[in-house]
Amino acid sequence: MNQNLISLAFDATRLAAIDSSLTELETHLSGLIALNAAQRRKLMRMGDKSEAFGRQALTILAQNPQIVPPGLGLADAQADLATLDQLRPILSRLQRLTERASDSDVALGSDVMAVALQGYALLKVAGKNQGLEGLRKELGARFAKSSRQDGEDTSAAT
Repeated sequence: MNQNLISLAFDATRLAAIDSSLTELETHLSGLIALNAAQRRKLMRMGDKSEAFGRQALTILAQNPQIVPPGLGLADAQADLATLDQLRPILSRLQRLTERASDSDVALGSDVMAVALQGYALLKVAGKNQGLEGLRKELGARFAKSSRQDGEDTSAAT
């Protein structure tokens, strides 16, 4: 039984349009930053409960400016919250698109491997009579066990 999870093709025009769109998207999102692992670990996270707390705290502070010292950065925090509200729907769409692209990548590879394995099985059976034994052995190298797995000692003599 043949596997064909996905049929997808890109012509040169479509690839150029996709590349142009991605370049434009990268340009519009050029303000995004990249954090290294250490920076990510050090940052405070804003989960659902923390977000509700943060929103409420900013609202209370904005309603009571007499208690807000000038160096607190309330305006910056309000701007960050507004930008966060704008970024999240974009991020959600990008994540869905990335997941679909990743799933398509897996499906395309799986389709290729399914046919390749069926073809390899055909070569094992019918290839002997067709002068294809050498090519079959070359393909079969993928399945060969390393000499260590075969029980041979591969360490150098000392």
